[in-house]
Amino acid sequence: MEALDMPEPRVSIGLVNPKSPTNVGAVLRASGCFQAEAVFYTGERYDRAERFHTDTQNRAQAIPLQRVANLIEAVPPTAKVVCVDLVDGAVPLTLFEHPAEALYIFGPEDGTISQDIIDRADDVVYIPANGCLNLAATVNVVLYDRMSKTEHDLANNDQILAIRDRNNRVRVKS
Repeated sequence: MEALDMPEPRVSIGLVNPKSPTNVGAVLRASGCFQAEAVFYTGERYDRAERFHTDTQNRAQAIPLQRVANLIEAVPPTAKVVCVDLVDGAVPLTLFEHPAEALYIFGPEDGTISQDIIDRADDVVYIPANGCLNLAATVNVVLYDRMSKTEHDLANNDQILAIRDRNNRVRVKS
């Protein structure tokens, strides 16, 4: 499978104390699909669960997955901090304009992003839905929203041929 010719990504993901290895594996997969450069996480819960290896596409080989003491310390110098959580006063993702460079910070599956991180954020957004999504689904939606709002022409058959699974050989009849 050959890579698509897309612009340099300027996106990193920050996870606040994730507990589920399944979600972290799915976050790595989303990061690869939508070209995030790195995934940072805090806490110890994932380290205990890591042995379950749920990164089914081995994205961790190409995308650094790094534990940090504080996600704010992981912010690249020119990046904006965008927190994604159900926080009073947050902007709906549908109305949000993504910055050119961003560290998107997501809360844990069973909690929220701390007030000190929210206070440091350049933006706080939420996904309008009838209920809350799990961590991996939230990362996928935000990264897809970012990609869909770019100026790049991604809708073409060459893209489908480049990224589809080798077991997929069906086609739409003309």
